[in-house]
Amino acid sequence: MAPMPACSTRHTPCIGFAHRGASAAARDNTLEAFALALELGATGLESDVWITADSVPVLDHDGITPGGVAIKSVERKALPEHIPTLAELCAECGRDFELSLDVMDPDAAGAVVAVAREAGDPARLWLCHWNWRVVAALRELDPAVRLVDSTRVAVMRTEPRERAERMVAHGIDALNLHWTDWSEALVEPFRERDRRILAWDAQDETALARMLALDVDAVVSDHVALMMRAIRADARAD
Repeated sequence: MAPMPACSTRHTPCIGFAHRGASAAARDNTLEAFALALELGATGLESDVWITADSVPVLDHDGITPGGVAIKSVERKALPEHIPTLAELCAECGRDFELSLDVMDPDAAGAVVAVAREAGDPARLWLCHWNWRVVAALRELDPAVRLVDSTRVAVMRTEPRERAERMVAHGIDALNLHWTDWSEALVEPFRERDRRILAWDAQDETALARMLALDVDAVVSDHVALMMRAIRADARAD
């Protein structure tokens, strides 16, 4: 597969992804939480996506109904009202933001990309998975979608430079690690290959300050107001 065009290193403010919406202040993965996150200034929303039995992509963390049934085995109409579809999110909140989705069920990916194309720019859709092979296979869905290898250093079995080269070869745009995994030395090989750097679980001022000092491309946090204050302060300092 031919490599994707290189992603430039960050020259715009870091993306602030609201983890499951403004989940520190509202019920996570609800339209209310997503709308509140945008009101608080989030420049991105983050969630987990699953596919229903009738092929509707929905946003939920566990993928299990309150009755203990897998979402994949029930139709959309049988799900609780608080679980939104991806289309409902786009209708409620528009698409003037980055959207990061953990593709918990890879069978959802095609429907997710179709909704993103209809609602707005697919280049603002970031698809994440913990298995890089699953991520690489998603490239055939759309050349513009951002693909994210989401993992932890402790389970990485390839050296950073080799992993960065592999990302280029397979059209994977970004590496997403827990913020404690990132260091200046680890960032370097991915920057050299123009891969994006994402940091999740940045929940306090210390975590945010460390990641912004590393010039990461995006952070993910439950605490949207805190996150966006840090990002704005960092942008002013630049």
